[in-house]
Amino acid sequence: MTNAIILHGAPEKEHYYDPKKPSESNAHWLPWLQKELIIRDIKADTPEVPHSYEPDWNTWVKEVERFDIGAETILVGHSFGGGFWLRYLSERPDLKVGKVVLVGPWLDPNHTLQQDIFKDTFDRQLVSRTKQLVIFQSDDDSDSVHTSIARIKDEIDGITFRHFTGLGHFTYENLNSTAFTTLRDEVLHD
Repeated sequence: MTNAIILHGAPEKEHYYDPKKPSESNAHWLPWLQKELIIRDIKADTPEVPHSYEPDWNTWVKEVERFDIGAETILVGHSFGGGFWLRYLSERPDLKVGKVVLVGPWLDPNHTLQQDIFKDTFDRQLVSRTKQLVIFQSDDDSDSVHTSIARIKDEIDGITFRHFTGLGHFTYENLNSTAFTTLRDEVLHD
Protein backbone atom coordinates (compact mmCIF):
# COMPACT_ATOMS: atom_id res chain seq x y z
CA MET A 1 0.00 0.00 0.00
CA THR A 2 1.28 3.43 -0.93
CA ASN A 3 1.76 5.84 1.94
CA ALA A 4 3.32 9.27 2.33
CA ILE A 5 5.23 11.12 5.02
CA ILE A 6 5.17 14.91 4.72
CA LEU A 7 7.82 16.52 6.89
CA HIS A 8 7.91 20.14 7.99
CA GLY A 9 10.95 22.35 8.47
CA ALA A 10 12.63 23.98 11.45
CA PRO A 11 10.84 27.20 12.40
CA GLU A 12 12.08 30.15 14.37
CA LYS A 13 11.62 29.64 18.12
CA GLU A 14 9.23 32.60 18.29
CA HIS A 15 7.01 31.05 15.62
CA TYR A 16 7.05 27.65 17.36
CA TYR A 17 5.74 29.15 20.62
CA ASP A 18 3.33 31.69 19.09
CA PRO A 19 -0.23 30.54 19.94
CA LYS A 20 -1.55 32.46 16.93
CA LYS A 21 0.53 30.40 14.50
CA PRO A 22 -0.29 26.84 13.45
CA SER A 23 1.98 24.00 14.49
CA GLU A 24 4.58 23.20 11.85
CA SER A 25 2.77 20.07 10.64
CA ASN A 26 -0.32 22.25 10.11
CA ALA A 27 1.43 25.20 8.48
CA HIS A 28 1.67 26.33 4.87
CA TRP A 29 0.54 23.61 2.41
CA LEU A 30 1.26 20.52 4.53
CA PRO A 31 -2.31 19.74 5.72
CA TRP A 32 -3.72 20.57 2.28
CA LEU A 33 -1.30 18.12 0.61
CA GLN A 34 -2.06 15.50 3.26
CA LYS A 35 -5.80 15.76 2.50
CA GLU A 36 -5.19 15.70 -1.26
CA LEU A 37 -3.31 12.41 -0.89
CA ILE A 38 -5.84 10.93 1.54
CA ILE A 39 -8.74 11.53 -0.86
CA ARG A 40 -6.72 9.59 -3.45
CA ASP A 41 -6.46 6.64 -1.05
CA ILE A 42 -2.85 7.32 -0.08
CA LYS A 43 -2.29 7.12 3.67
CA ALA A 44 -0.53 10.41 4.42
CA ASP A 45 1.04 11.48 7.70
CA THR A 46 2.52 14.79 8.79
CA PRO A 47 4.59 14.12 11.90
CA GLU A 48 5.04 16.97 14.37
CA VAL A 49 8.63 16.99 15.60
CA PRO A 50 8.94 18.45 19.11
CA HIS A 51 11.17 21.47 19.58
CA SER A 52 11.76 21.58 15.83
CA TYR A 53 13.19 25.09 16.12
CA GLU A 54 16.31 23.46 17.59
CA PRO A 55 16.58 20.20 15.64
CA ASP A 56 17.92 17.14 17.40
CA TRP A 57 18.75 14.42 14.88
CA ASN A 58 17.66 11.49 17.03
CA THR A 59 14.32 13.13 17.82
CA TRP A 60 13.56 13.64 14.12
CA VAL A 61 14.49 10.04 13.34
CA LYS A 62 12.27 8.75 16.15
CA GLU A 63 9.31 10.78 14.90
CA VAL A 64 9.50 9.63 11.28
CA GLU A 65 10.16 6.01 12.19
CA ARG A 66 6.76 5.86 13.89
CA PHE A 67 5.47 5.37 10.34
CA ASP A 68 6.06 2.62 7.81
CA ILE A 69 8.81 3.51 5.34
CA GLY A 70 9.24 1.19 2.38
CA ALA A 71 9.40 0.85 -1.38
CA GLU A 72 5.97 2.46 -1.89
CA THR A 73 6.46 5.33 0.57
CA ILE A 74 6.35 8.85 -0.85
CA LEU A 75 8.58 11.25 1.10
CA VAL A 76 8.01 15.00 1.02
CA GLY A 77 10.14 17.45 2.95
CA HIS A 78 10.08 21.22 3.27
CA SER A 79 13.24 23.17 4.14
CA PHE A 80 15.01 21.36 7.01
CA GLY A 81 12.62 18.45 6.43
CA GLY A 82 14.06 18.13 2.91
CA GLY A 83 17.62 18.12 4.21
CA PHE A 84 16.56 15.57 6.83
CA TRP A 85 15.32 13.12 4.18
CA LEU A 86 18.64 13.35 2.29
CA ARG A 87 20.69 12.45 5.35
CA TYR A 88 18.19 9.83 6.51
CA LEU A 89 18.27 8.05 3.14
CA SER A 90 22.06 8.39 2.91
CA GLU A 91 22.47 6.62 6.24
CA ARG A 92 20.20 3.72 5.23
CA PRO A 93 21.74 2.16 2.10
CA ASP A 94 19.40 -0.85 2.22
CA LEU A 95 16.23 1.27 2.29
CA LYS A 96 14.27 1.68 -0.95
CA VAL A 97 11.47 4.25 -1.10
CA GLY A 98 8.99 5.64 -3.58
CA LYS A 99 9.10 9.16 -4.94
CA VAL A 100 10.91 11.82 -2.92
CA VAL A 101 10.01 15.50 -3.37
CA LEU A 102 12.01 18.13 -1.50
CA VAL A 103 10.72 21.69 -1.40
CA GLY A 104 13.38 24.33 -0.81
CA PRO A 105 15.69 21.89 1.06
CA TRP A 106 17.94 23.52 3.65
CA LEU A 107 21.20 22.10 5.02
CA ASP A 108 22.22 24.77 7.54
CA PRO A 109 25.19 25.96 5.46
CA ASN A 110 25.95 28.77 7.93
CA HIS A 111 26.04 26.34 10.88
CA THR A 112 23.33 28.14 12.86
CA LEU A 113 22.03 24.99 14.58
CA GLN A 114 23.43 23.62 17.83
CA GLN A 115 24.12 20.25 16.17
CA ASP A 116 26.08 20.03 12.93
CA ILE A 117 23.47 17.74 11.42
CA PHE A 118 24.63 17.93 7.81
CA LYS A 119 28.41 17.79 8.29
CA ASP A 120 28.80 14.45 6.51
CA THR A 121 28.52 13.93 2.80
CA PHE A 122 25.48 12.31 1.25
CA ASP A 123 25.26 8.97 -0.54
CA ARG A 124 25.99 9.98 -4.13
CA GLN A 125 23.82 7.14 -5.46
CA LEU A 126 20.81 7.52 -3.15
CA VAL A 127 18.53 8.44 -6.06
CA SER A 128 18.92 4.88 -7.35
CA ARG A 129 17.02 3.70 -4.26
CA THR A 130 14.03 5.95 -5.00
CA LYS A 131 11.45 6.00 -7.78
CA GLN A 132 12.61 9.58 -8.38
CA LEU A 133 14.06 12.43 -6.36
CA VAL A 134 12.75 15.88 -7.27
CA ILE A 135 13.80 19.23 -5.80
CA PHE A 136 11.66 22.36 -6.02
CA GLN A 137 13.72 25.53 -6.00
CA SER A 138 12.73 29.16 -6.44
CA ASP A 139 14.95 31.90 -7.81
CA ASP A 140 14.13 34.18 -4.87
CA ASP A 141 14.61 31.74 -1.99
CA SER A 142 17.22 32.60 0.64
CA ASP A 143 20.96 32.46 -0.04
CA SER A 144 21.29 29.62 2.48
CA VAL A 145 18.80 27.52 0.51
CA HIS A 146 20.63 28.29 -2.75
CA THR A 147 23.89 27.26 -1.07
CA SER A 148 22.23 24.08 0.21
CA ILE A 149 20.94 23.18 -3.25
CA ALA A 150 24.37 23.81 -4.79
CA ARG A 151 25.87 21.36 -2.28
CA ILE A 152 23.17 18.79 -3.04
CA LYS A 153 23.89 19.12 -6.78
CA ASP A 154 27.60 18.53 -6.09
CA GLU A 155 27.11 15.51 -3.85
CA ILE A 156 24.14 13.56 -5.26
CA ASP A 157 23.72 12.27 -8.81
CA GLY A 158 20.47 11.93 -10.75
CA ILE A 159 18.22 14.50 -9.08
CA THR A 160 15.44 16.15 -11.09
CA PHE A 161 15.17 19.89 -10.45
CA ARG A 162 12.03 21.97 -10.89
CA HIS A 163 12.80 25.69 -11.13
CA PHE A 164 10.28 28.37 -10.15
CA THR A 165 10.23 32.14 -10.25
CA GLY A 166 8.95 34.29 -7.39
CA LEU A 167 7.85 31.53 -4.99
CA GLY A 168 10.38 32.31 -2.25
CA HIS A 169 10.62 29.53 0.31
CA PHE A 170 7.27 28.02 -0.74
CA THR A 171 5.50 29.15 2.43
CA TYR A 172 1.93 30.35 2.80
CA GLU A 173 3.19 33.92 2.62
CA ASN A 174 5.00 33.22 -0.66
CA LEU A 175 2.21 31.20 -2.27
CA ASN A 176 -0.63 33.29 -0.79
CA SER A 177 -2.50 30.01 -0.42
CA THR A 178 -2.50 26.74 1.48
CA ALA A 179 -3.08 24.91 -1.82
CA PHE A 180 0.04 23.93 -3.75
CA THR A 181 -1.30 22.15 -6.82
CA THR A 182 2.07 21.97 -8.57
CA LEU A 183 3.49 20.02 -5.63
CA ARG A 184 0.47 17.70 -5.47
CA ASP A 185 0.75 17.01 -9.19
CA GLU A 186 4.48 16.28 -8.88
CA VAL A 187 3.96 13.92 -5.96
CA LEU A 188 1.27 12.01 -7.85
CA HIS A 189 3.05 11.91 -11.22
CA ASP A 190 4.79 8.63 -12.02
